[in-house]
Amino acid sequence: MIVKGDKINDRYQIIKTIGEGGMANVYLAKDTILDRNVAVKVLRGDLADDEKFVRRFQREALSASKLHHPNIVEMYDVGEDNGSYYIVMEYVQGKTLKSLVKKRGALTLPEVIDIMTQLASAIMCAHDSYIIHRDIKPQNVMILDDGRVKIMDFGIAMALNSNELTQTNSVMGSVHYLPPEQANGSGSTIKSDIYSLGILMYELLIGKVPFKGDNAVEIAIKQMKEPIPSICKQNPDIPQSVENIVLRACAKNPKNRYDSVREMYDDIKSCLTEENLNQKRLEYKYPEHELEETKVMPNLSRLDKKHEEVSDVAKSKKKSKKDIVLWITGGIFALLVALICLFIIVYPKLVSVPDVTIPDVSNLTVVEAESKLKELGLLVASDVEEKESDEIEPGKVIGTSPQVGRTVKEGTEVTIIVAKESNNITLESYTGQNYKTVEANLKNAGLNVITEPRKIEKEEQDKYKEETVVDQSAKAGDKLEPGDTIVIYYAVFTVEYPDFVNENYTVDMVQEFCDKNNVTLSIQYETNDTYPEGTIIKQNRTGEVISGSTLTITVTQKTIAEETPDVPEGTE
Repeated sequence: MIVKGDKINDRYQIIKTIGEGGMANVYLAKDTILDRNVAVKVLRGDLADDEKFVRRFQREALSASKLHHPNIVEMYDVGEDNGSYYIVMEYVQGKTLKSLVKKRGALTLPEVIDIMTQLASAIMCAHDSYIIHRDIKPQNVMILDDGRVKIMDFGIAMALNSNELTQTNSVMGSVHYLPPEQANGSGSTIKSDIYSLGILMYELLIGKVPFKGDNAVEIAIKQMKEPIPSICKQNPDIPQSVENIVLRACAKNPKNRYDSVREMYDDIKSCLTEENLNQKRLEYKYPEHELEETKVMPNLSRLDKKHEEVSDVAKSKKKSKKDIVLWITGGIFALLVALICLFIIVYPKLVSVPDVTIPDVSNLTVVEAESKLKELGLLVASDVEEKESDEIEPGKVIGTSPQVGRTVKEGTEVTIIVAKESNNITLESYTGQNYKTVEANLKNAGLNVITEPRKIEKEEQDKYKEETVVDQSAKAGDKLEPGDTIVIYYAVFTVEYPDFVNENYTVDMVQEFCDKNNVTLSIQYETNDTYPEGTIIKQNRTGEVISGSTLTITVTQKTIAEETPDVPEGTE
């Protein structure tokens, strides 16, 4: 199990889980070399030994690495670490189109046109690289705060020129967006992606998918048989030119669809222009459900009557034998169909393991949560996972892995996640406090503190006190972990030094100036008989200097006369 703090390939440090899928789990991680957040997709442990799944996972890396487009999630790295296969991708912060539609319903027409233009451009890039996505749906499209969209999960993308990817009996992706040719077991083409784009555009315009049913089979049959509901009848404000794009993209017969995404892209870009707004409803050129040709028997009316009578008797006998054979063949076929249906429908129910929905056990004790999970037939891992929480009391349950609401099989092992004491430091506003006091307190709390002076101009000095905090890199209310860094900015004032040398300042006058302006005075003496003793003849600073500096002045002193030793009389 991968948990917070683990490192993949000694480089990608796991921060948290951000997604769990049937084939792989996705984690937010820190790239410790390039110092950036990334998304790491790791093949599920129970599938790592399955050669088919590993190939599919590696195929995703191969396909995605060829794609570079602003509307496609970028792939950075791929590899294997201790038996775990992983892909490192761009970390995209936003929400899925599916969650946006669930929240808002139908989007506005300009929004739909903008989103579909970006998606068509991305799929165009993939098709130009001979890659079919095969799983286009709003769950696989992220929308950022600035309106950009990014399509992700080329996990079932298929390289058109790959000989080992020619299987046509594997139906993948969500059935609500599944093209009819995939639903009946045929292979995927670029027109399959066009169909899925059309269904997605319908959902954005109407706020729901066009075909619903009690199960996947029922929906797949509707995809193959039923025409797509009229968009204009449901919302008369939508122009016919817009509905025509969906009608053409979602044609049952691929011959009636766009030949390329580029054609669809061009129609999306121009559908709201004045010359296109008054289009007539699209009529398909080819039948939506093509039938086999009916064979016509030759005309036998020219044969003579006698020959005709003999022929009729012979035909009657042959027909009678043929009917018996047909009845027997039909009966055997019907029996086989019934047995196959029985095997497909009944047998899985007899041997299948019941599904269980993971319950919400948050805020319970570990014992209470374990009891609730076991009542549903789930296994509980012997070790709990600890995680910091600002909302749940330490010692109580935050959640589980798999998470609440997930549907799993009875007997699945569930790990309980428990809240632990948070070591986070909640910051306050330190403005106006002495920066040295703030620095000491934050260092005692375990933070790395950097202090930087900020010069306050003379006209603003009445608003601040020197050496008090004026700004901080992390704001009040932010939470930092021990070892994190915060920068504290403190006020320093500017001082305009007079010309102490030429303005007849005395040492006492200079000392008074320094005391007033928070300047340290250093005095050096120089023997000089040219000037009166105590004259200031040098200073090391002039002009504007920040307070707290040191000023050095040079002051004259007289030469000390050598004393002549007294000589006693009479000794000369």
